[in-house]
Amino acid sequence: MSERSQFLWLFFSLSGRLSPVAYALAGVLLVLVQFFPFYQFARVELNTTASQNWAMICWGVLLISAWATFAVTAKRFHDFGKPTYFALISLIIGPILLVVLACFRSDPGPNRYGRRTNAPGDS
Repeated sequence: MSERSQFLWLFFSLSGRLSPVAYALAGVLLVLVQFFPFYQFARVELNTTASQNWAMICWGVLLISAWATFAVTAKRFHDFGKPTYFALISLIIGPILLVVLACFRSDPGPNRYGRRTNAPGDS
């Protein structure tokens, strides 16, 4: 699998499993990606074209990162053998869930979502 397809699988696919370390690193990357446009928005003067542009970028990043958080969390729940709908919790209590899921070991061996952790599902 190419690096690009691994990146797309990690942040946008709902199939497969994810280890605690990969989940934590993906979560940190998502937080950093969210932080940058918000920081830029805070730096510009309000009611200017630049502030409006940064506000639109912030909304776009927020929407895309919400899906990416959901996808990463779904794969983390798959590593526990739990279905995707458990990841809906991440949209409500995301930061707390990031810390909790990053601290617990997953189910050893294969389960119905894949043969191994940090790989796409077998579907």
